[in-house]
This record gives sequence, C-alpha cells and structure tokens, in this order.
Amino acid sequence: MEILDAKNEIEENKLKEIAYAMKNGKICVFPTETVYGIGTNGLDEKAVEKIYAIKKRSKKNPINLLVSDMTMIENITQNISPLEYKLMEAFFPGPFTIILKKKAIVPNIVTANSNLVGIRMPSSSLAKKIITLAGIPLAAPSANLSGTLSGTNLQDILADFSNHIDFAIDGGESKIGMESTIIRVIDNIPHILRPGSITPKQIKDVAGNVILEETHNDILPSSKMEHYQLDIPSTLVYSQDNKKIIDKIINLSRDYKNPVVVCCSENIDFYSTTLPIKNIICVASKNSLEDYSKNLFASLRKASYLTPDMILIEGIHEKEGLGIAIRNRLENICTNQLILDNM
Repeated sequence: MEILDAKNEIEENKLKEIAYAMKNGKICVFPTETVYGIGTNGLDEKAVEKIYAIKKRSKKNPINLLVSDMTMIENITQNISPLEYKLMEAFFPGPFTIILKKKAIVPNIVTANSNLVGIRMPSSSLAKKIITLAGIPLAAPSANLSGTLSGTNLQDILADFSNHIDFAIDGGESKIGMESTIIRVIDNIPHILRPGSITPKQIKDVAGNVILEETHNDILPSSKMEHYQLDIPSTLVYSQDNKKIIDKIINLSRDYKNPVVVCCSENIDFYSTTLPIKNIICVASKNSLEDYSKNLFASLRKASYLTPDMILIEGIHEKEGLGIAIRNRLENICTNQLILDNM
C-alpha cells in the first residue's frame, strides 16, 4: 500500500497514476468533503466485488457512484426528469446523492440487482480530479467496515483496511464528517431517504415540496443504516431541559465501571466534577451543528477505543436543518434511547 499526503499538493502525474490504477480495478481510500471513500472502477464488476469483500458489506446493500460531470451522469443513467436535472443543478457538486434509473452499463452488483443507482458529484477538488482523470464513475462507499462508523480521518481507517488496499490519500479531517443527503424523486416530489447536510428546507426551496421519510428498502443505498450501529452498549438521552440530561447521565454513569460520556462543550465541566466519570469526550458546541456534524463520528470512535462498558450520549434537541441529520445518525448509532419529556 502507498500512502500519499494530500494536505500538501499531490503532483498531477501521481494522481494520474492512481486514477489509472483505479480504472484498472485497484483500490484507493481517498477523502471527500463528506467522509472518506474506498473506491474503484464503478463499471467493473470484479473490482466492485473487491469493495464488497474488503468492507464485509452485504451485496444486498447497493453502492453509490461518484461522478465528475453531467456527461458522465447521462452516460450511466436514463429518463432523467426536469426536476431531477433541477436538483442536480442546485446541489451538484456537493454532499447530495440522487437516485436515478440506471443504464445497462452499470453492473447489477453496484445496484443490488435494482434498476436504480445512487449518483453523487463530490465538491472535493481532489475527489473530482481523480474521477475526471479516471474517466469513469467510481464505486466509492464510505471507508469503514460494514457495521462500524464511517471514517473521517485516515488514521481510523487504516487499522481496518491497510492490508487490503493499493493506495491511501490523507486529506486530514473530513470537512463535513457526515455522509451525503440521499433523495429520490417519486411522483415529481423529492423524498429524503437519508438526511444530511443538504437540508429539507434547501430541497423544498428548489423543488417546491419535499418529503422526509424513514426507509428500510433494500434497493436504496445505505437505507438500513447498518454501518452506524455501535458494538458497545450505548444510551442516547434526550430532553428539552439541559439539566435533566446532565442529571440523568450522571445517575446512569454510577451503574457502570467504565462509562464514557459524549457531550457538547457547554456541559463538559458538569461531568468532569463527577467522580464516577473519568472519560468525557467533547464533540463540539451545541450551538455549532456544523462542527458537531464534522466531529461526531471521530468522537464516537474515540469513545469506543476506551473500551467502555457503556457510552452515554447527549441528544441534540434541534429538529431543523442539519439537526435532523445529526439526530438521525445518533438514533441509528445507539442501542438504547431515553426520552425524558415530550420532545
């Protein structure tokens, strides 16, 4: 495996070498603006099969394709509606995935034998450059073992993949730190199948309508949220009253030998003065949902590395915008939820 540092500029000849290798079925971990991806030629069935094997991912769970321009999208999809074009014009490039009808050129292994495929055009200049140089869409799901948290820095990822990949590009911490918003247009209305940093309001402003729905449909990428679940017991505590959250978490912590608290910066002092709680991890200020989103997965990985017998997590009260996506991830991550009042 070769590791390259993208925190400093990588020579274009080196990027061409990586892009050519990926086009020929090699595997590369690389940063995007959302999370790190593990990618290869999305039109090569055998190459995509390697991605499934490395991630230990069910072949019932389809993979999104990353593209660099509209021509590439039109080469692999069909029957794109005016509204779908309008949404792509508004949110591409960026943390936005749209489900479209695929052409036969897209292997069935990518789509779990569905006629639908998730398409994303990343805004990361490095990711777009690699796709452009490769000249083909990349199958690039998040760089994590299925059943674990998405990777937002290379150090967390290499422990899982170092013996199975050909290249790794270190771009530092992910800018957004959360996977893309996924939508599908049904009866000329966008349905949000996975919330992300592109919010329902932003989509409604473009489309005139939007539906936020929970889905567990096998044919939709990442719809089962399997890779958000922690393998350590965890409890998410919700309340509109901040003091209720703190008091409940402190009381719960007394039932465990090695609890870890994951909290906002405003509350860290309350826990640090409580003897049973030795390990406290601050995600970010509750007033900065962008920072909270960026740091969430890395903070939860850090918590799990401490081998706790319980992870106690403060819930996010915000129910609008990015708060919807953060709540979605937290609720899928945790094994237990406590709601202390009418939210």
